[in-house]
Amino acid sequence: MLEIKFVRQNLSEVQQALSFRGDKFDLSPFEKTDAKRREILLEIDKLRHQRNVVSEQIARMKKKGENVDNLMLNMREVASQIKKLDISLSENEEKINNILIRLPNIPHKSVPAGKDSFENPVIKQVGKLPDFDFEAKHHWVIGEQLNILDFERASKITGARFPLYFGAGARLERSLISFMLDVHTTKHGYKEVLPPFIVNKGSMTNTGQLPKFEEDLFKLQGWDYYLIPTAEVPVTNIHQKEVLDEEFLPILYTAYSPCFRSEAGSYGKDTRGLIRQHQFNKVEMVKFAKPETSYDELEKLLDNAETILKLLKLPYRVVTLCAGDLGFSAAKTYDIEVWMPAQGVYREISSCSNFESFQARRANIRYKEKGKKGTKFVHTLNGSGLAVGRTVAAILENYQEADMSVLIPEALQDYMKMDKIMVF
Repeated sequence: MLEIKFVRQNLSEVQQALSFRGDKFDLSPFEKTDAKRREILLEIDKLRHQRNVVSEQIARMKKKGENVDNLMLNMREVASQIKKLDISLSENEEKINNILIRLPNIPHKSVPAGKDSFENPVIKQVGKLPDFDFEAKHHWVIGEQLNILDFERASKITGARFPLYFGAGARLERSLISFMLDVHTTKHGYKEVLPPFIVNKGSMTNTGQLPKFEEDLFKLQGWDYYLIPTAEVPVTNIHQKEVLDEEFLPILYTAYSPCFRSEAGSYGKDTRGLIRQHQFNKVEMVKFAKPETSYDELEKLLDNAETILKLLKLPYRVVTLCAGDLGFSAAKTYDIEVWMPAQGVYREISSCSNFESFQARRANIRYKEKGKKGTKFVHTLNGSGLAVGRTVAAILENYQEADMSVLIPEALQDYMKMDKIMVF
């Protein structure tokens, strides 16, 4: 959430930043409501000052034995006015908060201009694309042929866009989760976390999913709880309402979780396979950093996510999200896109973002600098390390052979206890 003082003092700059994002949010209601709020505050201060002066006068008159009935009557009227103004103030502050909580983050100065994903600049391309001497098959065709994926039975169990893994497919998914967590904990210095997969409304609001994106969430009937769309939500909220010691920053966490998304508005997109599911597994990385180092930490976060793809020897590219494609809470985001040979396109497999103080302000996560008064908001960052189902899809397509068997990446062979998934 943006600070009210910052928005008030930089109204035109904030409006310009929203336009840069392609957001048509009108800040004039904020300006009017905030002006009314300040009028009310001035009136309350004036009445309180009057009450204090008259209270001293009443005390003096009482000492002298003078009649103070009229003054007491006036003070009751002043107290009633203050009470009414306090209610108006509370109503205005709620209106302002409802405006602020719907404002997206301000893009970092390095974020490129652009309307949508088609204008995201590619900053690097890594790995050699596979050159098959046969027609590359889609991962869902391979998975069904190998009897390791069954979308038809999954749809009977639940509905469309849910996966069902069997045998080596289930082992591959589990092996990737363990592999990713092991790399991030042993090579990159993250602490492993196993968080709740259900969170409350406050936690969803702190990370920016609520109130704007409620339609994308699964809510538990009869409870003020939601299934998590990503481990970013519970892990970021570990330190809500806390003051962290500077010496412990940056704090690095990694977590596996299932993720649940309604995919509202995505009708007709990626309806086949593992790319866009209502339930999928993901390994997440979350950082809490000082403001002056958070963009260095973003580069490290990106490198950590890339390492997984390098070890798996999957070709990929990195793009910087333009302003029009930037997520609601993010100040800057890199997307990593893995090559999918059957479609002949790169598909997103990780997003690495710096939210600066946007989430920390909502969640009230601060840190204290040694030898200095007061506290500051931390910067929060997160990145997928990686989306597991999409990694499975990328392995099936990039490591497929002519007979539809699939080689296992060398880095996974000890986890899988096999070097190839065969057609039986």
